[in-house]
Amino acid sequence: MLREEIAAKLENTFSQYGFAQPSVAVLKTACNVSLRTLYKHYPSKESMIIAALEYRHKRYIAFLLSESGSTGIDSVLHIFEKLDEWMAEYAPNGCMSLNAIAAFPEDMSLKETVQRHKEEVQVLLEKVSQREDLSTELFLLHESVSSVWPIMGKKSVISAQKIIKQLWSSQSDV
Repeated sequence: MLREEIAAKLENTFSQYGFAQPSVAVLKTACNVSLRTLYKHYPSKESMIIAALEYRHKRYIAFLLSESGSTGIDSVLHIFEKLDEWMAEYAPNGCMSLNAIAAFPEDMSLKETVQRHKEEVQVLLEKVSQREDLSTELFLLHESVSSVWPIMGKKSVISAQKIIKQLWSSQSDV
């Protein structure tokens, strides 16, 4: 349980300060543990970042699925509403996963963690939409919103939802 509590506090700290700025000493203080305990669970700053991203992934997926009982277009539109809430509340500076890659472009373990996260988001969109034929398009819209949300805010979500409705109806007519 302590390991997960540390991961949660690491996620919060990296979300707030980015990846380059907080030193391990700052991370230790933010986690309210000794340096020895922090290193026991996460032996490097890179492993701390990966733990934070993995914790955030679980939280994000649960957040997207909250308050949704439907499938199909209504569920997809709901996920984009939840994406807007997430960005406003937890990611006003953009996607934390992509920010991590930007901070550590050579770290393959980090890239693999982010790739798994992105693949699972696409699988989720395919599952809730029940539209395998649109899963790539839905994923690209999701990623676009999370990338431009810091600049465009809610307008990016409204535009994405409009495109989703157009895609849905054009693909249904085929």
